Amino acid sequence: MAPQAVLTLNAGSSSIKFALFAEDFDQAILSGLVDRIGVEGLIRVSDAKGQPLQVQQGGLDSHELAFARIIDCLGLEKSGLGLSAVGHRVVHGGKDFALPALIDDQLLEALGQLVPFAPLHQPHNLRGIALARAAFAGVPQVACFDTAFHRAHPWVNDTFALPRALYDEGLRRYGFHGLSYEYVLGAFQRAYPELADGKLIIAHLGNGASMCAIEAGRSVASTMGFSALDGLPMGTRCGQLDPGVLLYLMDQKSMTAAEISDLLYKQSGLLGLSGLSNDMRSLQASTSIEAAEAIDYFVFRCQRELGAMAAALGGVDALIFCGGIGENASQIRARICSRLGWMGIEVDTARNERAERLISAESSRAMVLIIPTNEEWVIARAARALGLRAAQSASSR
Repeated sequence: MAPQAVLTLNAGSSSIKFALFAEDFDQAILSGLVDRIGVEGLIRVSDAKGQPLQVQQGGLDSHELAFARIIDCLGLEKSGLGLSAVGHRVVHGGKDFALPALIDDQLLEALGQLVPFAPLHQPHNLRGIALARAAFAGVPQVACFDTAFHRAHPWVNDTFALPRALYDEGLRRYGFHGLSYEYVLGAFQRAYPELADGKLIIAHLGNGASMCAIEAGRSVASTMGFSALDGLPMGTRCGQLDPGVLLYLMDQKSMTAAEISDLLYKQSGLLGLSGLSNDMRSLQASTSIEAAEAIDYFVFRCQRELGAMAAALGGVDALIFCGGIGENASQIRARICSRLGWMGIEVDTARNERAERLISAESSRAMVLIIPTNEEWVIARAARALGLRAAQSASSR
């Protein structure tokens, strides 16, 4: 029997992220990203050490063509590898799915009903699943949900002050970035077992950004709510917004739901505030007042939400940064932590600049850390386990 591998897929509206894991290794042996599908399609592939293997541009006018190129890049036939499972990131699992699940027609129908809950993400996740099922017939496909990590929230952190019938229909706080939080939490618990049941705040800061309050290894609060718009300002998403603003846009600006969706998801956040870019690196390099103000707002909202997460926990033992900004922007980390002394948080300047794992000062009552996230590893692990279970079930029939 050929050596087996697990493929992970994260399909978006104009991109597909993928990684290939050998069954006896925790690190991806191959990873890549197809970006700007349908515009100026570009595929980048890297090896296990993150070194570039190839960059190809053009000929990626559709998700189907992009997926065909991914299959070529994987080189399964040439390498002699077979697939034991394919794991998919699915943004929304609704109120019913709190664990990874084997994909069948019944599950796909249920996930399709959640499209109105995540209209800009869920359809593309499902499209990626359809492509993989067609390409790898007979290979177990596994859905891993970004909302699942938060399904144990206390009711007060799960509901809105709306009529209860709407809550029962599924109009509630779900929280997202759960796959990232699951990985970072596991890495922290392995490194610091004495604090495995402590009060933790994880800040996933990137083009998408949120925070999660964790106690005794369970998510108890998240800055994101019903959708991936809530909470922190992001690259192009607005973050927390008074719902009265939406009523104003509809009544006074005659904006349609589609126009408002485009405004909130694609024209707001750092891009909207700066008028320049959604990329924190570009804003930090800029000399414009608007770029500086966009950064100021991002930092302020992070400080404010950290306070809210600490209140939900009743204290904090550790603050952990992850995501593109959280892992790489030392100045942003320093600025966020600069007013958190009341929480017992102090950052060591030199450690922070060197991006060491532990960046808190010796005098800090709470630990401050940087732990790079790895959502693909979480997906691969779940897919491997459920794929093995499916194979064992099939062989016993």
